[in-house]
Parts: sequence; C-alpha cells; structure tokens
Amino acid sequence: MLTCITTFALIGIEPRRVDVEVDVRSGLPSFTIVGLGDRSVREARERVAAAIINSGLAFPSKRITVNLAPADLHKSGPGFDLAIACGVLVACGAINAVALDDTAVHGELALGGEVRAARGTLVVAEGARAAGLTRLLVAPDRVAEASLLDGVQGVAVPDLRALVAVLDGSRVGPPRAAVAPVRAAPELLPDLADVRGHPESLEAVTIAAAGSHNLLLTGPPGTGKTMLARRLPSILPDLAPDEALEVTRIASVSGLRTTDALLQTRPFRAPHHSISVAGMTGGGAVPRPGEITLAHHGVLFLDELSEFPRGTLEALRQPLEDGRVLVVRGQQAMLFPCRTMLVAATNPCPCGYGGTPRCRCTAVEHDRHARRLSGPLLDRIDLAVRVDRPSAAELRAPALRNSAAERDRVRIARERQAARLLGTGITCNGHMDAALMRQHLRLDAAADRRLTVVYERGLLSARGRHRVLRVARTVADLDASDTVSTGHLLSALSLREDTGSQEAAA
Repeated sequence: MLTCITTFALIGIEPRRVDVEVDVRSGLPSFTIVGLGDRSVREARERVAAAIINSGLAFPSKRITVNLAPADLHKSGPGFDLAIACGVLVACGAINAVALDDTAVHGELALGGEVRAARGTLVVAEGARAAGLTRLLVAPDRVAEASLLDGVQGVAVPDLRALVAVLDGSRVGPPRAAVAPVRAAPELLPDLADVRGHPESLEAVTIAAAGSHNLLLTGPPGTGKTMLARRLPSILPDLAPDEALEVTRIASVSGLRTTDALLQTRPFRAPHHSISVAGMTGGGAVPRPGEITLAHHGVLFLDELSEFPRGTLEALRQPLEDGRVLVVRGQQAMLFPCRTMLVAATNPCPCGYGGTPRCRCTAVEHDRHARRLSGPLLDRIDLAVRVDRPSAAELRAPALRNSAAERDRVRIARERQAARLLGTGITCNGHMDAALMRQHLRLDAAADRRLTVVYERGLLSARGRHRVLRVARTVADLDASDTVSTGHLLSALSLREDTGSQEAAA
C-alpha cells in the first residue's frame, strides 16, 4: 500500500514542502529511507520502528520503503520522524488516510512513542498555511507556537496513541491557544540612570538607537564602554508586528524559543571574540543562522573588537551593507536576513590606555593594533566616540539621563522615520540607500556648503559622506525637524572620528 504524508524541511529560515511517501508491500522485512536525508533522517528507521512497537501498535513485518520527495532536496534533523510514523500507520490500516488530507505533521519520536518538539515549528506552520493546510500535528509544548498564525490550528499529540485517537476522531485536539504578547519588563533591563558622566557617549547611544546606526566606543578599560552598550536595549522600542514575526521565526529555527508568543523585545547578541566566521555570519554543514542574523532587528554587540579574528570581522562588511547574508552550500543557496545595529567596544592600544599618561605602548605597537581593524570596516561605522575616564565629581553627580525618557525620544524619532519612509520597505534612517536619501533628506544651504568643504578636504569617503547624512537626519528627527541644519550636520560629524570634530567645525 502506498500513502503520502505532508511535512516540511527547513532550508535556512524558509519552509520547503516534503511529501513523505511510504510504500508497504510483501517481501523480506526491511525498512529503507531514501530522498537525500542525512544521518539523523536515516536513523529515523530505528526510532519509528521502536516507537510504534512500544506504543502497542502493529508494525508491519514487510518491505517498507520511505521516499522523502523532492529527492534532490537535502533534508536533515529528526523532525521527519512523526510523518514517517504516520505513513507507516496509514499503510498498515491503523489510521485513515482521509484524516490527513488537510494536515501537516512535524515532530521527533522517542523510543517509547512520545512525540518530542523539533525546531522550526513556526516556520513549518507558515509552510502549512502557504500550502493550504489547516492543521499541524506537533508535540504538546509546540501547540501555541504552531497556532501563532491565522489559518493554522496546532494540535497536540503527546504520543503515537494520542495521534491515532486524534485522527480517527475519538479525541479532539485542543482549540487554538490564546496568545498574549510577552514583553520584557523595562525595570529588568539595565538602565542608563546607572551611568555617570559621559554626556557625549550617552547622546551617541541615543542617536544610534533612534536611527539604527552602527556605533563604536573606544577608550581605556573600566571607563564604561560595555556598561553603555549593554544599556542600549533599554531605550529601543518594541518590535513591530512584522518584525516580531521575523525575529520569532529566526529564534524558532535556531532552537532559541523561550516563550509561546511572538517575541516583542529586540534581540541583543554578544558573542565571544573567539567566534568563527560561520558562527558570526551563518553556515555549517547544515547551514544555521549566525550571530548577525540572530540579532536581526536588534543589536549585535562585539566587546573587545580588536580581539576578534580579522577574517571574522571582514566577513561582516557585506552583510552590514546589504542587510542579508547569502550562504551557499553545495547546490543550495540560503538567504539569512541581518538588519542589525552593530555596537562595538575596543581599547585604543594593546595596554588599553592610549591617549593617557599611563600608556607605555610604542609607536610600532600602536600601528600594529590599529591595523587589526581595517579601514573598510571602520568606514561602515556611523558613530565613533571616545569614552574617557569620568571625573570624581561626575561619579558623585546625579545621572544625566534615564532609559524611560530616552526611550520616549527614540520612539518618537522612529515614528517620524517610519512615516517618512512608508512604502519603502525600511523604517530607519540607518538603512536608507543613496536613492532614498536623495528623496527624503533635505539639507539647508549652510549645511550643504559645510559638508562639501569637509568632503573636499578628504576627511570622508563617499560611503562615509552618506553615513554622516543618515546620522544628521536622525539628529534632526530627535529635534523634530523636517530639515537637516548645520547644527545637525556638525553633531553628526563630531561623532565620527575620521572627520575630526575640530576640523569639521572649522
């Protein structure tokens, strides 16, 4: 008997329909799985057979052939177990095939017949909805995630016996779970009120958050660089609905789901400096999202930037510019989104005290340290500020800013940007390309003349000029101004080290 069950493979963060064809016929007992599955898929033979037998169901002592179509699509992971078991049970008459007409199946099997969660449930639900299916059978702890999308009902199947009961109608699956958005409590996030001094750095953090601009903090150890960076999420607005769906899909595929609702807080990723290129940008034998994709619509924080391998940092150049990573493995090309804000912290020299009397590094050591960060990478940094040691009076003084007030400023500025960029596919100034800048950015005459002087002095590259304009546009949005004035431009120039604030203001 031949039967077909619908499930989905995860290709990057996209679903691909897979038809699990099961053929059971007379012959010497055997169990074969074909269709370009990896080792975890081939091992499903042992899991499925043991799960069916240990559930007290009949396992056919016949020739069983399972084909995962399309056969030229590489498949990996244990998420096909439940679909294969369904096909075998239909073929031997334990389940009516008609009951699976509008149903997709996704899950791993334990040897005792229990259904375990498999990563990527939300992505599988998206594939089921696109295929016109209305029901998705999953492990109990993935029902809410499977039901996040309208048009698809997640049905819990704790084990194979429950699966048979659900499909023959003797047990009705639970209704769609009510999903309430989960929001991070602001008081649990580190607050900017903990910071003393650093007025320029605090303003740079607010500007970076308001426009999703890349930020570099440079200074001696212990001055507050990491402290500032880790408080940036507290002033970021919650994810918009479409952004929340994207971020949740990425977390689901990566196995990072910690809640049954759409994620609302923006991701903050801080990988260790020993990370590989594949870990940063994505890849592996079975390509998975890298840290830059896990930080999509959020913050990628690289502490001790100069300690990261040069190859890893150079691999970030194109993704930071394009907002996506293309990973090619064999005959497959996977596209991972990475609209992220890069925030980095570094010491100015090997000893860390460059620019202060405590520095004992030679000129050669300074040059060697500076070469660890390439010019093309630094040219993609919108804001670069020095974080110096605060004075004793600043440490005793009250906080200059708090996260609640700055979050309101950032929210209002982002609302202005979203309204201006409506219909363009982006919502922040930091993501504007040259065409959008010509359309949506207006300089007054004095600001235009000043920028021309700075550019002709060779203090900016063409890319750097565009990035200064984006930052100036964000400064104007924080001031609720429709036009970028000379003051806004000078603020942007003073927060970019390669222009030199004194020369830019001249």
